[in-house]
Amino acid sequence: MTSKSNSHLPPEFVTYYYTQTLDHFNYKPESYATFQQKYIKNFKYWGGASTSSPIIVYIGEEAPLTFGVHGKGFIVDLASRFKAMLLYIEHRYYGDSMPFGSFDEAFRDANTLGFLSSTQALADCAQLITDVKRNLSAENCPVIAIGGSYGGMLASWLRLKYPHIATGALASSAPILYFDDLTPQNGYHVVVTNDFRDVSESCYNTIKQSWSEIDRVAGQTNGLTTLSNIFQTCSPLNSSKELKDHLGMIYVISAQNDNPPYNPVSKVCGAIDGAPKGTDILGKVAAGLNASLLRGGPEAQCNHIIDFTPKNTSGWTWQTCTEMVMPIGHGENDTMFQGSPFDLNNYTKSCQALFGVTPKPHWITTEFGGHDIKSVLGNFSSNIIFSNGLRDPYSVGGVLEDISDSVVAVYTKDGAHGLDLLDATPSDPEWLLAERQKEIKIIELWIAEHNARLIKTGNRIGF
Repeated sequence: MTSKSNSHLPPEFVTYYYTQTLDHFNYKPESYATFQQKYIKNFKYWGGASTSSPIIVYIGEEAPLTFGVHGKGFIVDLASRFKAMLLYIEHRYYGDSMPFGSFDEAFRDANTLGFLSSTQALADCAQLITDVKRNLSAENCPVIAIGGSYGGMLASWLRLKYPHIATGALASSAPILYFDDLTPQNGYHVVVTNDFRDVSESCYNTIKQSWSEIDRVAGQTNGLTTLSNIFQTCSPLNSSKELKDHLGMIYVISAQNDNPPYNPVSKVCGAIDGAPKGTDILGKVAAGLNASLLRGGPEAQCNHIIDFTPKNTSGWTWQTCTEMVMPIGHGENDTMFQGSPFDLNNYTKSCQALFGVTPKPHWITTEFGGHDIKSVLGNFSSNIIFSNGLRDPYSVGGVLEDISDSVVAVYTKDGAHGLDLLDATPSDPEWLLAERQKEIKIIELWIAEHNARLIKTGNRIGF
């Protein structure tokens, strides 16, 4: 384990690199290869191993680890409250944690990418946590795993698969049920639609009518040039699909992040509804685009239209092409979007073209459960909080009711994606404060129960 300072973080956050096993599940010679996995420790609040003070582990998602440190203030608040050490673990194949020595080598082909999976990532966490605890003589310290979105899924699965390592888990906005046929395929976009319609019926209607209008204008002579001008694109549009994909992404990102105090859905709809009298449908939608999260601020001179074509240089695309097959789609008239049903055959062809692999759409429910989730988690797990905001489109694939006394659902009607983990602000509404307080009380109980077991089994806790 090597350490170095990180100038982008406060000094108490110290970066380390762990020599991690490439393949935890095979015994071929190449499986014993290693790579350097990034992790961060913060001892600022820790009461120490002698008092069995907790270790709070942030489970990294599909992003560089600093994404998990910046802006996730609730985790630091928990550390302060419980005298906990903070341990942040970067997910393999993201950020600096690249097997085979470099990004180019790691993403060379399916043979090198084949070690990127949720099960390998969980085993990474189990091995790293065990080694960190051993080196600190902290074997008796309880571990609380925390993550958001995919990281939240991993946190809950870590508790399920490695209950001897994780004492409990807070899984924020973790759609563990968006697999197979467990959740309606259109559920995600239905929630997005409801978010917009709840804010403004006229905004919803404008968006719903805009798709056919975009197609109509695109079919005219110089239609794409007209659309480029209306939407102030930085580069000429190549197709109407390019524009529609970008607008669609704006709406889903706005809904997914529709948290106070920014409430991006209200900003987009405010701009659409507030367009000058006589503005046509596309002019209104363009005003919404200019007010959106993707505009880049008021100083932006034009709109960069993002290319959403899947690429073989994306770790998350590899994961969705192998095991994380979330069948998200929608029909022609069930949302405010144009029809785009999930088609496994086309999905498979795309993955085969990108990586030469065939997706395993049933593997996640085979590996972690999903069908009859109440029985799975009720009988075989404990100490998991599933937190959701119902304005988050992914909440439709989340656990929204208590499964047992200790596998519980905490949700808010007005929150969206991962809000409970974010930095506290003076303007936080009462319902958010209540949600966090409920989570704190549950985690406090887990820690107390852990320490009571230590005393009962004769492991002394110093004070």
